[in-house]
Amino acid sequence: MGLRLQVEIKESLEELEKAVKYATTASCKERLQMLYWLKSGQVTSRQAIAKRLGRDEATVTRWLKKYKDKGRSGLLCVKHAPGKEPIVSGENLERLKQRLSEPQGFHSYSQIQQWLENELGRHIAYKTVYQLVRYSLGAKLKVPRPKSRKQHPESLSHFKKNSL
Repeated sequence: MGLRLQVEIKESLEELEKAVKYATTASCKERLQMLYWLKSGQVTSRQAIAKRLGRDEATVTRWLKKYKDKGRSGLLCVKHAPGKEPIVSGENLERLKQRLSEPQGFHSYSQIQQWLENELGRHIAYKTVYQLVRYSLGAKLKVPRPKSRKQHPESLSHFKKNSL
């Protein structure tokens, strides 16, 4: 037989009921529901809580330990992995945005790649530069529309909308 379940729940039954009702995430709702059941006396053991929630007893024990140590806020705090840091961020990203918004801009992604290497001193893969500029920043290259070499400037004015 395991350790006896001894948890002093500081919140009132009404507070817990309201918190369960307005919980924004499923994990918060589960944890608050556990406290509500303990406070109301509906369950008296870790096994009963684990069975009702469909969780392992070790998980329930871990949640109760968090509640004892840090209270309700500690119980509801769910840690997330920080993820990978962006290659270009902060001031360097602002400089790149400003350079992209200039009238002359860049004519190719390899030109942006070289600019980043000169400015930041880091070699960044072409694909990464393309994804950063095109999708993250939503910028486009400053490339003029193609013109035919056979095109006559006089005949061009004939097709313009604003010509008289």
